[in-house]
Amino acid sequence: MSEIKKRLSVILESPNQKAEDQLRKICHLLDQEKDYFNWTGFYFRNGDKEELVIGPYVGAKTDHTVIPFGKGICGQVAVSNETFVVPDVSLQDNYLSCSIDTKSEIVVPIFKDGKNIGQIDIDSHKTDPFTKEDREMLEWLCGEVAKIL
Repeated sequence: MSEIKKRLSVILESPNQKAEDQLRKICHLLDQEKDYFNWTGFYFRNGDKEELVIGPYVGAKTDHTVIPFGKGICGQVAVSNETFVVPDVSLQDNYLSCSIDTKSEIVVPIFKDGKNIGQIDIDSHKTDPFTKEDREMLEWLCGEVAKIL
């Protein structure tokens, strides 16, 4: 297990902590460990509505606190149920810009009891920085996060 997974596991396995606090700590850890993770946060499905609401995050303030399904990268992942890696956001027609500095994005869905309940969203100020290892780690993380929700 990689060092970052070990450190994430410590957060996830912390007893007597609210899930929201654990998610915030996860965002901080990823932000500190990956210099090209420039905005790291969670979005969750808003009950039965076809929209996402922002959860804990680290990074610049965003106007995108509610995202309709299908809109932007996050909204597309809410519909597709698949990880979406965008090496260059300028090439995406259906992109919601949170910051003019954002050059790329990765969004990984979180499944609980077979349902897509949310996602982790990471923006980078670099073009095409996300590695296969990043994707695998984030997919693992989302599986682990589902267990605490």
